[in-house]
Amino acid sequence: MAGLRELAAPFVVPGPSGVAVRTRLKQLTGMDVEVLRQVGAHLGALASRDLKARCRHGLGHDARAWAVRKRELTPVSSSRWAGAITKASHDQWALARRGAHAHIQSLEAGVRTLRHRLSLPVGEKGSKRTPGGCRSRREWHAKSRRLHVLEDRLRQARADWAAGRVRVVRGGKLLARARHHLAAAGLTEAGWRERWEAERWFVQADGESGKRFGNETIRVTPDGEVSLRLPAPLAHLANAGHGRYVLTGRVAFAHRGQEWADRVAANRAVAYRIHHDTVRGRWYVTASWQNPVTRTPPLNVALVEGVIGVDMNADHLAAWRLDLHGNPVGDPRRFPYDLTGPATHRDAQVRHALTRLLHWATASGVKAIAVEDLDFTAEKTREKHGRQKRFRQLISGMPTARLRARLTSMADATGITIIAVDPAYTSQWGAQHWQKPLTSSTRRTTRHDAASIAIGRRAQGYPIRRRTAPPRTHQSDGCGHRTAQAGPETPGREGPRPRIPGPRKRSVPPDTARTRAARTPNTVRDVRSDQEWVQDSLLLTE
Repeated sequence: MAGLRELAAPFVVPGPSGVAVRTRLKQLTGMDVEVLRQVGAHLGALASRDLKARCRHGLGHDARAWAVRKRELTPVSSSRWAGAITKASHDQWALARRGAHAHIQSLEAGVRTLRHRLSLPVGEKGSKRTPGGCRSRREWHAKSRRLHVLEDRLRQARADWAAGRVRVVRGGKLLARARHHLAAAGLTEAGWRERWEAERWFVQADGESGKRFGNETIRVTPDGEVSLRLPAPLAHLANAGHGRYVLTGRVAFAHRGQEWADRVAANRAVAYRIHHDTVRGRWYVTASWQNPVTRTPPLNVALVEGVIGVDMNADHLAAWRLDLHGNPVGDPRRFPYDLTGPATHRDAQVRHALTRLLHWATASGVKAIAVEDLDFTAEKTREKHGRQKRFRQLISGMPTARLRARLTSMADATGITIIAVDPAYTSQWGAQHWQKPLTSSTRRTTRHDAASIAIGRRAQGYPIRRRTAPPRTHQSDGCGHRTAQAGPETPGREGPRPRIPGPRKRSVPPDTARTRAARTPNTVRDVRSDQEWVQDSLLLTE
């Protein structure tokens, strides 16, 4: 149809490429804690120095410069610690580089929007796709100043991008800025200093296939014994052979513990990271490894048992099961969550909602879940929705990327396929074509429930807008097929015929004032005595 953008085809989301599990380090002695602190502080200082060198090289960095950096770090740590530090610095520089590119795209979008709005007359209304002009001369003046600020930032960002210059803060920019607002952050100077130093520590090592238990630097045996190779300046703290220190406590991974144990027993690569939570006063160890590339099932194979369409909202997931032919089965389901509070609470809420969703899908026998391929990057700009602050807060608070990544990871463990579809018009067409027909006296269908049907039908390749049956040749427009549901104002639509004033029977004179045909009463008493019958000609030619 004219005016509609081209829709992207649905696709099967590939499974996760890696796994990370975490557990707590318990029963640590005072000596264990002191060794971990000294190792983290020493390697953290080396990591800061190496990151500075990597950022100084910029775009001119190559394999030779990488080897030089590693060679400089080896005498003050070890060859394996030096390899882990240089790789982490390179990954952090690459992440900052991608962030700089996203920042440039955001600035360009803001500049385009402001230039368009300032080019329009003051007070001109916008359309659904393009914003309108400023509401007043005062707003026009403020937006023009804002445009100059964004253009200046864009020039600076482009210059940094061309020079390969990035800005990275080890420990986090938010925590660094909190140092100037300790009261607002709820921290004391000593508490902030402890947290800042802990965030800048470096105790992590990449795995090595073929080595003992998959890692020579930080080693965790199948029975839970944790040991680490001390850097050269701290070798005097070793309590085991070959310059190693063995922690007192034992660890056990509850989540994916058997999978981790199988990898460790087979000497397959496992990476470890030890970090300290200053708020709770606890130490944790995180194990991670890469999964082999698994083939995703074809789209038609995944949809053999139907699909569950899921519509994500600010406070719940709306889901509805569809059969093989795209018809809704049963009643809609809703999985609420609360996205207020700290990040750990929000993540737990999303995880619990997805767990309930996957349990329902498993019990229903469905092997596919359809979700929208949402990306609000271009929708969060201040220039596009400057007057709609609540709307910008709403879409900024929806963890679309995290929800999809976590759903893909959790569904991969249960054998359920995730299908991503184009989100265009799903809410609009779902409410227009599916909300009212599925609402009854015992079931209240919401707009979000109808959108979940639209998402599921798009994943199956069926149209969302409901079609009508083709009319017979002698009734309407030949053999043409209705392609979409027409509105009540559309000429020639299928539906009740328009009411024409006048009689509907030949026994009633044409000038009668009745608006509908006369009906024969059911009882003799109700028959009107003044009814007059008119006999017309048999041929009705006069």
